[in-house]
Amino acid sequence: MTTHLIIPDAHAHPDQSNRRFTWLGRLILDLKPDVVVHIGDHWDMASLSGHSSKMELEGKKYMADIEAGVEALDMIDWPTRRAKKKRPRKVFCMGNHEARIDRLVEQQPVLEGKVSDADLQLLDYGWEVNGFLTPVVVDGIVYSHYFVSGVMGKPIGGVHSARSLLSKQHMSTTQGHSHLLDYSLTNRADGRRIQGLVCGVFQDYRTTWNNNQSESQWWPGLVIKRNVENGVYDPQFVSIQALKKEYD
Repeated sequence: MTTHLIIPDAHAHPDQSNRRFTWLGRLILDLKPDVVVHIGDHWDMASLSGHSSKMELEGKKYMADIEAGVEALDMIDWPTRRAKKKRPRKVFCMGNHEARIDRLVEQQPVLEGKVSDADLQLLDYGWEVNGFLTPVVVDGIVYSHYFVSGVMGKPIGGVHSARSLLSKQHMSTTQGHSHLLDYSLTNRADGRRIQGLVCGVFQDYRTTWNNNQSESQWWPGLVIKRNVENGVYDPQFVSIQALKKEYD
């Protein structure tokens, strides 16, 4: 049996504090998970946001976005690296915010070779990188930033999104993206238990682009999966408030 630590959408942003990543690094040192899965959108990449009136790819803004996320990666690693402890397997699912880089290059080919997802330095920090919407199975659980449904390929969501994941994927499934927390458990016809999870958001600041009503429904925190075996696990939900109380 193994332990998975799930990091939801973190949205590291140059105008916001990264302190929460120091708490995360200390948790990893104490918890000693076998696997850390980052569900994606570690970088906010506001400089490439389609919400802006124009693409703001100015060198300083782009690099500030990149550096905010790289600093956060270093803060996650620092406690384990300093203590010279064995590091867990680290799995990264590219999110739609990281995918903004590739989309920009597609739209503006002149930028090819000047910007790329190599700027994120994920491989340098030891992460196994899975492309945007490329599922990865770890110990019987399938992970992706989100999963799609229907001919239009829209993200699986709704009020009972975790249950929908199970009905569509037919195995234990975990996604992020919506910033909501939802969990569902059921048994297949063969008696095997499967568990669906939408894992929240690892963000402790207010956004400038979202309305307060929808943001109030977000769940900020982390998820620990204990006793993972063949897709079955015991979930533990750790809020950012609890993490801060323990490690700040």
